[in-house]
Amino acid sequence: MKRILLFTLCLAMLLSVVGCAVPGSSEPTPPATEPDPSAAPSTPDETDPANPEESPYVEDATFRYLYASEIGTMNYLKTGTTADFKPAANFVDTLIEYDQYGVVKPCLATEWSVSDDGLVWTLKLREGVKWYTYELEEYAETTADDFVFGLEWILNPANESSNVDTVCSVIKNAREYFDGTITDFSEVGVKAIDPYTLQYTLKDTCPYFLSMLTYVAFMPANRAFAEECGEYYGTSNDSILYNGAYYCTSWEPQSELVMERNDNYWDRANVFIKTVAGKYNAEAEALAPEMYLRGEIDEAQIPVEILDSWMNDPETNQIVRPNRPTYDAMWWFFDFDPHFDEPYDSENFKLAVNNRAFRLSIVYGLDRVKAMTCYDPYSPEEYLINTITPPNFVAVDGEEYTMTGELKAITEQDWFQSDTALQYKEQAIAELTEAGCTFPIVFPYYYRVDQANQDLVAQVVEQQLEGLLGTDYIDIVTIAGPANNYITEVRSAGKYGLMEEGWGPDYADPVTYADPWGLSWSYNNRSMCTQEEYLTGYVYTQEDYDNGVIDDPEYIGQEQQIYDKMIQEATAEKVDLAKRYELFAKAEAWLINEGIVIPFRVFSNGYVASKLTVFDGEYSSFGVSVWRYKGKHVLKEAMSLDEYQEQYAQWKLDREAALAAAE
Repeated sequence: MKRILLFTLCLAMLLSVVGCAVPGSSEPTPPATEPDPSAAPSTPDETDPANPEESPYVEDATFRYLYASEIGTMNYLKTGTTADFKPAANFVDTLIEYDQYGVVKPCLATEWSVSDDGLVWTLKLREGVKWYTYELEEYAETTADDFVFGLEWILNPANESSNVDTVCSVIKNAREYFDGTITDFSEVGVKAIDPYTLQYTLKDTCPYFLSMLTYVAFMPANRAFAEECGEYYGTSNDSILYNGAYYCTSWEPQSELVMERNDNYWDRANVFIKTVAGKYNAEAEALAPEMYLRGEIDEAQIPVEILDSWMNDPETNQIVRPNRPTYDAMWWFFDFDPHFDEPYDSENFKLAVNNRAFRLSIVYGLDRVKAMTCYDPYSPEEYLINTITPPNFVAVDGEEYTMTGELKAITEQDWFQSDTALQYKEQAIAELTEAGCTFPIVFPYYYRVDQANQDLVAQVVEQQLEGLLGTDYIDIVTIAGPANNYITEVRSAGKYGLMEEGWGPDYADPVTYADPWGLSWSYNNRSMCTQEEYLTGYVYTQEDYDNGVIDDPEYIGQEQQIYDKMIQEATAEKVDLAKRYELFAKAEAWLINEGIVIPFRVFSNGYVASKLTVFDGEYSSFGVSVWRYKGKHVLKEAMSLDEYQEQYAQWKLDREAALAAAE
């Protein structure tokens, strides 16, 4: 379900404080200033006072784009893919949303409160929000039962929803109902107190619960309409209802997706783009640049292969800018129980990778800046990270998480140290020779063919590491992974020695980046035990070892359980956020210092020529908010690199002030 996943204060604190009452208080937080639904549409006042008619924006614009990842379903309750999240974000509103700086604000919920024990959340809903059909005919009012039905649909095993684990992780009796232990849905922790009062009861105190409410799992759905559609619910644009800023007028798979502004929308004053028209093309990346220059579309990704030519051409260098960084983190990691294809020696590599000195020779020998130039040759340092959790994701008491405890030194360290790498090489040779390992250590490095420039990164890693450490020590063989079923055929099968992969956040808490590495959650996305079992001391089985990241039983016996014990302790702390973050930071620092994970970068889709504004839409590093067109504009002229950098710098300053004010 990973979407594979910016905010500074971060939101675990903001989301526990801003817009809701903290545990210990049953009083609702006053709602933020509400927009007047009857107000005329407006745009920010950015016109020249001397020329009031002049605006950088196209009024009631149509935004045209190409897409290569086809939508699988309109049923947002079922899906777990980014391609499906994007339209859903615009079609259906969530209980809360974020402003352009990542500060939580009311959406379908106007106010909320939490019980003294932190278990019961009560939300007051906005009255008069309507559901509409694809022909913009009014169907019904959005009420609390729509949220109850949404969870009921997800927890019906027959529906095979990808969102079950998200709901079961926090809602009381959700897992029991899904498993059939409980058959009465009224015992699940969600209920409509009245048409405009919704109540969630959690299985345990959850300091990041509010941030989860921007995810598709907690979106509403109209019971009567869904039951009327039956098995066809969400299979077409006429088989869902819309209560968001846009509705879908056309969805033709592998052809087009067109959404129109809903002028009856409750917050119409903040929706400026009239039409969003997407055209499907499997070769979108290759075709888009020329189509953009011909004026056929309003946005095109600029592949690194042609970036220099665009940047050096006076006709195009003023319309190219970076894509905004995401908070999907990308790392390198090893396979500790490899099952290589022939002719690679799995057992020899297994000996090597379970040696800390060998791993650290790779860690300190990797020139991350050089590797990052494959993605961004102009400002590679902008996207590099030293930690598993990206900087500025969460903070508490004014202290940013990656500067907490043992992570501070890691964050501030220069990790490319050739002399240190060579010292670890000599140590590894001595220790591994005694253990019976043979040199050079040969291992496959798989890369994804569906992600631009991973092949170039693989080549750089191979040449740079072998050049520093010597081909008498390591022999890296770069291999293109399959176009389809990469996770199953490569990662889960254990065919790799080293690979670059990523993970995106689901909510505002460090545990979301700890998920891939603990044995309670397999990196293959298969749960090995319940969270309750994990917290009380789960007894690992051979199957667990086979499915984990650190998946060698002997290694796990010594090291994996060290990490798991630290995560258990951190996860158990649900009240004192400062202590919780310090405990998670300790566990994360251990993974990095052991050389088990090698942090690399935050995901960015390179450079783009685009007329879509960047910094005026909703902002969040998780949930669906970032995919919304609400608040954004279409520019008359594409933003340049200089304009982007200037606006980005100003946005960071404004955001810091906004978060401080919210705190």
